[in-house]
Amino acid sequence: MDSLHATRGRFRFGEFVFDGGTRQLLERGQPLSLSPKAFDLLGALLASRPRVVSGKDLLAFLWPDTFVVRTSVARLVNEVRQALGDDPRQPLFVRTVHRFGYAFAGEAVAEDAPAPPASGCRLLWGPLSIPLAPGENLVGRGPEAAVSIPSGKVSRRHARILVAGTRAVLEDLRSRNGTFIGKRRVDAPTTLADGDEITIGPAVLVFVSELPSGPTQDD
Repeated sequence: MDSLHATRGRFRFGEFVFDGGTRQLLERGQPLSLSPKAFDLLGALLASRPRVVSGKDLLAFLWPDTFVVRTSVARLVNEVRQALGDDPRQPLFVRTVHRFGYAFAGEAVAEDAPAPPASGCRLLWGPLSIPLAPGENLVGRGPEAAVSIPSGKVSRRHARILVAGTRAVLEDLRSRNGTFIGKRRVDAPTTLADGDEITIGPAVLVFVSELPSGPTQDD
């Protein structure tokens, strides 16, 4: 089985659209409520279709560092089915393979998601240049992160950068090892300036912006 990952693809099935880029599940254009793990499970099944994904692989994908019982996956599947109005006895979308796992059973069409608008901000990480989108840009170890840092010293949801208008604000998300600008620990939302060095675990990220500079610390 290929390793699972949080897909940023866009899929249309029935009256629904799954958009991994915006992390939305839409029904006739209206957003549906779905927990982050249930959203990632649905995305993994869509990206793997028509293959069956084992419960073991789903557990490892959704809870990579935590022991949970296999029924945790079943609860997420039930959440997805409720959101889609899918009957487990006669499923249109999510099929159960008894004592093994689950598969996406419906007809789904992969679509090209519209390119996210440029914010004028990016992070430099060694030779990598990572563009930041308007709104929330999550930084962490988890598969849902816009900036993924695969290190045990980095929390799953470690920090985030919020880009809104002419401001880019860095916020630590109660991480275990902290987020730093230079040598200063970030303990409150902090406005970033061009050239700021952000240290998260082993990664040093340089913030680059075409936006006007602002104060370094919010009131």
